Parts: sequence; C-alpha cells; structure tokens
Amino acid sequence: MSPKSRLYTLVHAWKNKPFHELRDAQGTHVPNLAHETQDGGSNANWSKRQTVSYEPIFNGAGNAMSAALFRPLLGASDSQVLRFSMEGLDAASYWHCCNRPIQILLPLSPSVLANSNRIDALCDLILNSRLPVGLVHIGVTAMPTEALRLNCKEGLLRLRRIGVLLHLMNANPQSIQPQWLEEIKFDGIHFSIQELRSDDIALANQQAQLLDALAMARELGAMLYANGVTLIKDLENARLLPVDFCYGGLMMSPVSRHQILHISDSRIAKAIFAVKPHGSTNQNGDRQ
Repeated sequence: MSPKSRLYTLVHAWKNKPFHELRDAQGTHVPNLAHETQDGGSNANWSKRQTVSYEPIFNGAGNAMSAALFRPLLGASDSQVLRFSMEGLDAASYWHCCNRPIQILLPLSPSVLANSNRIDALCDLILNSRLPVGLVHIGVTAMPTEALRLNCKEGLLRLRRIGVLLHLMNANPQSIQPQWLEEIKFDGIHFSIQELRSDDIALANQQAQLLDALAMARELGAMLYANGVTLIKDLENARLLPVDFCYGGLMMSPVSRHQILHISDSRIAKAIFAVKPHGSTNQNGDRQ
C-alpha cells in the first residue's frame, strides 16, 4: 500500500469512528455547551443528541444548500446564548476551513438583542471568529414588544455594522410591518409554509394577508424563507409563491456539523426535490 493510500485509509477511518465524550484529566465529564439542560447540568443523551444540531437550508430549486440553522439557540435561555453562539460560530469556522463557506443562522430572542451587554459580547465573538462578511446571520425569533423595540433595533443595527445579515423569524402579517421592515431592512423573512396548506374558506382571509405581507417584504428587498416543509403539498406551495429558500423535515432532518460538509454530495436531497407535483405528466402525456 502506498503512503498516499495509507493516509487515505487513516483519514477515512477517523472520519467514521464513533463519537467519544470529552473528559478532563480527572475523568470528569465535560458537557457539550449546546446540549446542556436549562439548569446547567449535562443531558444524559448528550452524546446522541449532539449529532442533530444543524438544520440545512436549501435554495428554492433544491439543488444546493446555502445555510444551516443552529437549532439549540431556539430553546436557549439568556444565560446560554453566548455559549451556544460561540459553538455555532465555531461550526461555521470549521466549514470555512474545509473550503465550504456555509452560512450559519443564529436565532436570538428580542430580549437578547435588546441587551447591550449581550450585543457587546456577541459582536466580540463574531469579530474574533474572523469569518468573512456574509457567513454569519442573526435571526430575531419574534416581533419585539414596544418596550424592547427601540433597544432591539439598536442591537440589530450594531450587528449589521459589523457585516451580519439580519432575518425575521416566524413572520406573520402582524410582524411584517412596513415601518419595521424599512427601519431594519431585513435580508430574510422566515414564515411557516404550513399556514398555506388549508383550503378552508374561513382561513382564506388569513392566507391572503400573509401572501400580501410576503409580497411587500419581497418588494423591500428581503429574501423569503419557507420553514416547516414536511409534505409534498408544502413543496408545491413553495414553488408557486415562489420562495428563495426552504427547509424542513421533508427536505432533510438536522445533522451534525461534519455531516453538513457532505450534503452537497448526497443523492438524498436531489431525490427529494425530484418529486413531481401532483397532477404532473410524463413525456407520453400520461398523468402521474
């Protein structure tokens, strides 16, 4: 076996080896920061859950992955936000070092973004990561209250000044307000595609309001992200809108940061997006 072949075999074996929990010199377990419980203790299933932290986000055509949503931040307490953010930034640095500049989306609550101390620390983390401009995205998970709105706006604008792209998560007709969008100029608007499933006449007015709000957001320069794609019907609705990006369980479940590197080489995602909408026809004109 040539030296090059031996090196390939060693690297391949290391890549596929089972995960081992980290321990310090005394043998004490060192918990993964992104999978601690709310009270700070380590989770018993940490070694199993650590593999499903990053949810891939695909483009509208479904032939390329553009970003990854760091899910542990969705349920993080204010005291855990900085540690979780550091882990998400570390994953983006890992992908960048592997010659895969994948964008990382860090969802944060309005209370965190309105806290000047948290913003100071978050800016330091982002700047110290030395990631290229455009790889770090911050998403505000809800519309801030009137009491937090001014401080939240200031925090978002500070993040924008250092090259962070801003997203509005869980958007609805109430949160997609012209003044709010013009002040912040969000780069992405995330909404649940599941709200467009029903054919109930009673919900038609709500769906129309959502579509009007999304059209207004697009006119202001925001990209549309459809989340919660779990049915073929959701993919059809996403293509009809059309949306710029989409993600959900039907497309691909959350994966580890190492598995993110191999998604573009996987045939699974391509097979999912090859599913034809209902009522399509084949080359012979037969209904499928």
